[in-house]
Amino acid sequence: MTSTSAVPASTAAPRPGEPLDPDAAISVRGLVKRYGTATAVDGLDLDIRRGEIFALLGPNGAGKTTTVEICEGFRDRDGGEVRVLGTDPATGGRRWKAQLGIVLQSGAGDSQLTCRELLRAHGSYYSDPRDPDEVLELVGLTEKARSRGRTLSGGQRRRLDVALGIVGRPALLFLDEPTTGFDPEARRQFWSLIRSLRDLGTTMLLTTHYLDEAEALADRVGVIARGRLAEVARPAELGGRGRAPAVVRWTEDGVRRSEATATPTAFVRDLAARFPGEVPDLAVARPTLEDVYLQMIGEDRA
Repeated sequence: MTSTSAVPASTAAPRPGEPLDPDAAISVRGLVKRYGTATAVDGLDLDIRRGEIFALLGPNGAGKTTTVEICEGFRDRDGGEVRVLGTDPATGGRRWKAQLGIVLQSGAGDSQLTCRELLRAHGSYYSDPRDPDEVLELVGLTEKARSRGRTLSGGQRRRLDVALGIVGRPALLFLDEPTTGFDPEARRQFWSLIRSLRDLGTTMLLTTHYLDEAEALADRVGVIARGRLAEVARPAELGGRGRAPAVVRWTEDGVRRSEATATPTAFVRDLAARFPGEVPDLAVARPTLEDVYLQMIGEDRA
């Protein structure tokens, strides 16, 4: 199931030289970050709309973590312009930081405090926090309100991490590999939670290595490689997926056959006329998000 929230007709990355977008939740132009002689981020341009879930994809070392940390205000940049909720993260104060929620790969799961105590303590840092019990209900942990963090399962700990990230009513939520280590059922339950937060108007920047997760949740995805955005598009359109020929596969005379075609319906109709019943082992497929992603980062590495 893919996201159905409204996304502007223009989904591409900003053009080089285009000014910062004052209406975007995150607007980045010419971002540069170097570590010694190595360039981690090399002139990156990006806009993330308010109210959308944006997935940032890329191999390890591509620059996505550095980019996110600069947007969060945790890391300085060497060049370029960045505005997050209208403020430069390098100078953002407490009022600006209170608008951000951050869910890291490891959280407070080993705490001796109960879930409710953790939320009450964390909420005390904000001027208008959500009620802890309201947050626990939102993330599906009402029955664990009096349980200590260290007693929770892996999936419950991640829900608690999200609860801590949203207790301050953030306008923008950063999710760093949120479902790493989840079993399939727990991942889908977590996806439902993320969609419910989007329905509440929260903008989310998601980093993940799970391509099915990006396709299920994201309004748009951006592929970053060697410090630059290779492409920004809707998941169904990345790398020209929507225009790519379909591959029809079937078995005939004991041989597995395949044909690429831009008109799969017509091809299958003609193919079916050659058989008295069902076409044996018929399958029709277009490139998956993983197919185009691997092609994009493979071309970049080459």
